[in-house]
Amino acid sequence: MSRCTAPRKGHRTASGRAECPKCGGGSSGYRTSSYSPSYYSSSSNSGVSSRGSVSGSGGGARPRWSRAGSSLVYTAAEVQTLTPVREIFEKTAAESDLRDVFLCHAWDDRQGPAQDLHNLLVAAGVKVWFSEKDLGLGMPMMRAIDKGLAKSRIGLVLVTPALLARLPNESVADKELSTLLAGNLLIPIVHNTTYTALRNVSPMLASRTGLDTAEDSMSGVAAKIAELVAL
Repeated sequence: MSRCTAPRKGHRTASGRAECPKCGGGSSGYRTSSYSPSYYSSSSNSGVSSRGSVSGSGGGARPRWSRAGSSLVYTAAEVQTLTPVREIFEKTAAESDLRDVFLCHAWDDRQGPAQDLHNLLVAAGVKVWFSEKDLGLGMPMMRAIDKGLAKSRIGLVLVTPALLARLPNESVADKELSTLLAGNLLIPIVHNTTYTALRNVSPMLASRTGLDTAEDSMSGVAAKIAELVAL
């Protein structure tokens, strides 16, 4: 009898559910939810893999905003999470003064993974509010961040070991995160850590399905965000 992998691997991430020999098949236990067909485009029956490339058999889903010819693949959980975000972008399309995303990150990551993610997003055409670029010398930091949050459609939070270490200390990232959580338009991107570790620090943030660089490369994550915000 197949055993559920939730106690060992968790089911918060897409691959945790998809790879579970019990729940991945839709049996009882930690079961994935049912998703509305309106989330998907007419090409959602094509076979895809969980790492963003076309494969020979099913297992992935193509959301309705995915463009023809795109090789990116989303799980049902990712589509359900990202669909409300996509709807916000469509409703605010005329507001050209808004940034696409606000990138929340730990200070220690500003010249490491946060910089890498920022560069990948910008190269893909995403308008990003990023402290290393948007906080100039002599600018009041908290006021600039406040304006950045107000002028961004959604938030991305880069969850790394450095962020997990800073959140309990009420850092600037903690304040940014509190604002983004209140707006209910926040996509966690887990990098070099796990949802289990995040849950120990921030159960509220861990309750949100996001993207994980253990499942996709950083460039793959950036490509999904870029496709999400393309109008």
